[in-house]
Amino acid sequence: MIRAVRGATTVEKNDAGEILSETRELLKEIVEANGIKPEDMVSILFSVTKDLDAAFPALAARQLGWTHVAMMCANEIDVPGSLEKCIRVMMHFITEKSNPDIRHIYRKGAAVLRPDWRGPERKAGEGLSGRENPREIINIAIDGPAGAGKSTVAKLLAKSLGIAYLDTGAMYRAVALKAMEQGIDTRDEALLAGLVKDIDLKVTYEDGKQRVFLDGRDVSSEIRSPEISMGASNVATVPAVRLKLTEIQREIALQNSVVLDGRDIGTFVLPNADLKIFLTASPEERARRRHKELLEKGIGVSFEEVKRDMENRDANDTGRKFRPLFKADDAVEIDNTNLTPEQTAEKIITMVKKLGLK
Repeated sequence: MIRAVRGATTVEKNDAGEILSETRELLKEIVEANGIKPEDMVSILFSVTKDLDAAFPALAARQLGWTHVAMMCANEIDVPGSLEKCIRVMMHFITEKSNPDIRHIYRKGAAVLRPDWRGPERKAGEGLSGRENPREIINIAIDGPAGAGKSTVAKLLAKSLGIAYLDTGAMYRAVALKAMEQGIDTRDEALLAGLVKDIDLKVTYEDGKQRVFLDGRDVSSEIRSPEISMGASNVATVPAVRLKLTEIQREIALQNSVVLDGRDIGTFVLPNADLKIFLTASPEERARRRHKELLEKGIGVSFEEVKRDMENRDANDTGRKFRPLFKADDAVEIDNTNLTPEQTAEKIITMVKKLGLK
């Protein structure tokens, strides 16, 4: 049969030597991982992002002696916010292998493109908490509307399982904060695309507390105001922002066992997560929880204001054209209107154990 194998890698700069060297390494790893002989190769399609034009990557294959194979080079579609300086490969070859047996190779920064193809042999390295985790990597996705308790439950779950927690919503809040500080409208797609291109955004979870660093500054408290909440919902509708933050989130999940919560974790960020949860509650209960949280933080706001903000965020999240909030087909829905965060986390832990993930 003729099968196809995919691969991708990235380079630091638009340099002919680096492009050819990295492409050769990618090709060698692809053929070695799949036992491909040069005589069994049928064709190879290369594509590069628009920022790479110093060399044809097909030349790297010629340098390896593959002179009889049909090849073609092309430009990758220039999607705003997509991975830069990237070289992609699709090789067709004759084999007796079935599709599930094919090993696709993603090197360097390109690993974020297909975290679901990370391979069964990969083990967890040093987690976000800074400790060694000898277990295989597991990813748990929690999606749901604002105020459903996703972050609280995710923290409890991560602590109980001994893995890391990543609040993706905090990342969008940080983008909104940076935009507002620079006087950028949180709905201006063009300016936001430039804003996130080289954003320095880090999320840590230490001693039971999450900290968000924006350009080296701890903004953990600043990003929790109602104004930032609405701004976060706005920037989350911008494709370039979502693609950039997805790149960061996938890289973290690729290297660490994590619980991620947000709006599109199970549907887009980690479509192959080991367990997907869609967490929800009644609108009134969600507004009550958020109002209580804000008051405890010393933020004076009325229940009516919080409820209106919640309704606006729900409309934004479910109505946006790019990656809206919805329940993944394989997600387990939990309505926790009448459950405590601890009870909700326990239900999920029971699922984790039944699946043999822990």
